[in-house]
Amino acid sequence: MDAKKIAEQIFMAGVESVLPGKMIRNKVYIKDSILFISSLQLQLTRFNRIYVIGAGKASALMAKEIENILGNRITEGQIVVKYGHACELQYINVTEAAHPVPDENGYWATQRILAIAKQANENDLIICLVSGGGSALLADFPEGSTLKDIILINDLLLKSGADINEMNAVRKHFSKVKGGQLAKAAQPATLVSLILSDVIGDSLDVIASGPTAPDATTFDDAFHVLEKYDLLKNIPQSLIQYLKNGIDGAYPETPKSGDPLFSHIHNMIIGSNKIALAASRVKAQELDLNPVIITGEFEGDTSKMAIEMVNTAIEFQKDSNIKKPCCLLFGGETTLKVKGKGLGGRNQHLALCTALLLKGQNGITLLSAGTDGNDGPTPAAGAVVDTKLSLQALLSGLDAQKYLENFDSFHFFEKAGGHIISGPTMTNVMDLVIIIVEGK
Repeated sequence: MDAKKIAEQIFMAGVESVLPGKMIRNKVYIKDSILFISSLQLQLTRFNRIYVIGAGKASALMAKEIENILGNRITEGQIVVKYGHACELQYINVTEAAHPVPDENGYWATQRILAIAKQANENDLIICLVSGGGSALLADFPEGSTLKDIILINDLLLKSGADINEMNAVRKHFSKVKGGQLAKAAQPATLVSLILSDVIGDSLDVIASGPTAPDATTFDDAFHVLEKYDLLKNIPQSLIQYLKNGIDGAYPETPKSGDPLFSHIHNMIIGSNKIALAASRVKAQELDLNPVIITGEFEGDTSKMAIEMVNTAIEFQKDSNIKKPCCLLFGGETTLKVKGKGLGGRNQHLALCTALLLKGQNGITLLSAGTDGNDGPTPAAGAVVDTKLSLQALLSGLDAQKYLENFDSFHFFEKAGGHIISGPTMTNVMDLVIIIVEGK
């Protein structure tokens, strides 16, 4: 069997199950002038205007499907997507911007989104489309600072080893749109957020930094994240002072659970990693593998997770009571603290760690890739490895350990082979790891 090709088919089945158009069609439709959104029913004659706003890698295709459903009922709209993730829209303006580090396009689009939200009144409906990537694409900055300052803090956070909850606690407190503040700007309009989750546990306040959800974090939390990862010495004094002023009460906190403003807000998760895992499991069965979903919530240090996953695969391989070949499925997202100067991403780094761990270990193939089709600042979604790849790299004179130490997994796989290149998938529900275990 060609385990690498089979692993890629299983991965793509997971991705295809969470494409934005499919998720929207499963939840949203109109019947007898009533807009049905999951369990919510909205009488369209109640609303004078309908606005569509949003941010994230998947928001363009989400918006396209909303246009197909609502058509010219849409008054106007603005969404912001990562470069290369736009599509043609008729009623909603789409802006491409930088991710994972913000840029001016993101700032411009964010100001437009806020303006639309603020002009809505109690007789209006706002549909907000949210997906992974929204934290960077919703780009703004606090008074006394600049966009350049926010670009710097985002870059530092991404390389610090902070997890997504910690990063977003900081991002929310340097913003006037994240952490429930978009919902605050939209009151008293009815606002419905349709959300594709890219975080463990599907926490509404963490996905895209929770622009329409109550925020549990504080200015003090944000300050302590920067302190924990030794970033205070590297960021502009204006940002540090802003947080200190916020802690002292000079600026209002992000809206919390129980705030009356959320009485007109409906947050609905329409897609998640769980759906992708289930679809991958079905595909594995179709390919005559014995599928086992290990977890949909893996997280932690990338290198440590590689060790845990390989050890799990070896245990499955040793167990004679388990039908082979089997397919172990993992969903989640690791954290990578970048120390070298190379190019890569958490999925390629995990795969490269695995390549070293699999030396001499036949019958185990691992694929690790992002469902969005992008792993770090590279064109690859991830990589797939087995013992043969490790041996071929060694014979070709590639020192896998040196590439790993320099955090240069992209260039290793570029030379050794093994890259998963899907292109932008226009969706994002974290990462999938597929391990195919054959008998020894």
